[in-house]
Amino acid sequence: MIESFVFYLGLVMVIIFAIMLAKKMKIAYPILLVVAGLLISLIPGIPTIKIEPELIFIIFLPPLLYEGAFQVSWKELWKLRRIIASFAFIIVLLTAIIVAFVANTYIPGFSLALGFVLGGIVSPPDAVSAGAILKYVKIPKNYSTVLEGESLFNDASSLIIFRFAMVAVATGQFIWQDAAMSFGWMVIGGVGIGLAVAFIFLKVHKIFPTDVNMDIILSLAAPYVMYIAAEEVHSSGVMSVVSGGLFLSLRRHEWLKTPESRLKGFNVWESFTFLINGIVFLIIGLDLPEITTGLKNEGIEISDAIGYGLLITVILIIVRFIASYGAVITTLIMRNFIQVADPNPDRKAPLLFGWTGMRGVVSLAAALSIPVTLENGQPFPHRDLILFITFIVILVTLILQGLTLPALIKWLNIPVETPYHLPEKEASLVLQKGMKDVALSYLSENFKTDQDKNLYIKNMITRWEKEEDEDSIFTLSEEGKAIYFATMEKQREWLRKENRDNPLIDEEVTRLYLLKLDLEEERLRIE
Repeated sequence: MIESFVFYLGLVMVIIFAIMLAKKMKIAYPILLVVAGLLISLIPGIPTIKIEPELIFIIFLPPLLYEGAFQVSWKELWKLRRIIASFAFIIVLLTAIIVAFVANTYIPGFSLALGFVLGGIVSPPDAVSAGAILKYVKIPKNYSTVLEGESLFNDASSLIIFRFAMVAVATGQFIWQDAAMSFGWMVIGGVGIGLAVAFIFLKVHKIFPTDVNMDIILSLAAPYVMYIAAEEVHSSGVMSVVSGGLFLSLRRHEWLKTPESRLKGFNVWESFTFLINGIVFLIIGLDLPEITTGLKNEGIEISDAIGYGLLITVILIIVRFIASYGAVITTLIMRNFIQVADPNPDRKAPLLFGWTGMRGVVSLAAALSIPVTLENGQPFPHRDLILFITFIVILVTLILQGLTLPALIKWLNIPVETPYHLPEKEASLVLQKGMKDVALSYLSENFKTDQDKNLYIKNMITRWEKEEDEDSIFTLSEEGKAIYFATMEKQREWLRKENRDNPLIDEEVTRLYLLKLDLEEERLRIE
């Protein structure tokens, strides 16, 4: 028991060191973690990590999906909904179909149903990998929104394909009518359950008194409840978590009611998802010896399996490039008939989107969730080969595309600023002026008679009239703090309204000013 604890503690230290090294080298940390896991797995006597297949999705997916949904901007998602939907649903389905037929044709013993199992596993690109890479380079905001939105919804579409394919493998038949009805229930039921659970959690926050610790624990529990509740009634747990996360993200000021809850909650979630992502990418490398042993038991040569993996990887890259250019052509055609968010897409964009198809967490979780045996006790056909192909796809796309993506972005030289948002400096000036006007208006309307006799109210009005830096420090009495906190709440309300009503303001800038208000309030509370 102690030896196992020391081993897992050592893995955590490896994760931390690998990410520190990745930051030093300015490369995406998932790449180093996969390589580190692979190197560790080659050390003699290293224990084998085994996780029950049915627990893979429950442990890793809910918090990762929830965190992604909570951080993304619904305003930007809605603006780019058509292009995001095409990448998240149409392209994923097209990719799964092509992979299924290629696998069925070129991999001996692979039925079409097994091909769809593989297609469902490898079709969704990984947002964590792309996000880690994009930290070191700048791309237009609408591009990053498409990648973030795609990653939220493509997981749902790919896992639905995966689930139907698993049923076909187990039963030996696929009934289209039943599949269509099941698909509708999985999507509609998943969304409905996610919204219902999120609404209940939100009401609990409003009705019952909570402190910071309760707020954070409830936020950690929410995605698991959403996922399990949906899966229990055979709908999509992924859609449940994504819809519930978006619902709570839009109401984050009600969900995490105090600045302290928001600040501490952000830190807890950042550390939690950091650790989960690290473990998953490390497991990718650690699992290789066990997978290769399974291949030997199946009588498949490693060289043949590598060839199959490279074939599927090439197919994935080609399909994504074709689909990326197809999306641009579709936009150019549809702009003549409907209003589109980006009527003049950059011709360089398909190259960027085509090369951001790194696979990762979701593909691994889906592959590992394949049961060892079918319900009749028979071994699941080609399970180890599917795992090996998935490993090759993840490894090659992470290393090949992950290492070259920054150079490609620099070579493309895509302008960071877009006509759809004000430049960050201009947006900041708009928000600063609005916050100043709100503060002056609130203080003048509610404390006009007290201005002459209360020094702290004078200080506040002077501060905003002179447009001093929002981080400037001035002394306030307890009464003055209460007035200032009320003023800051009015500013928060105005920021949320401006973000909702002004399409030119990037929500990321608005969130920055909301964060500054929270930090300033907390600083004053502990003085």
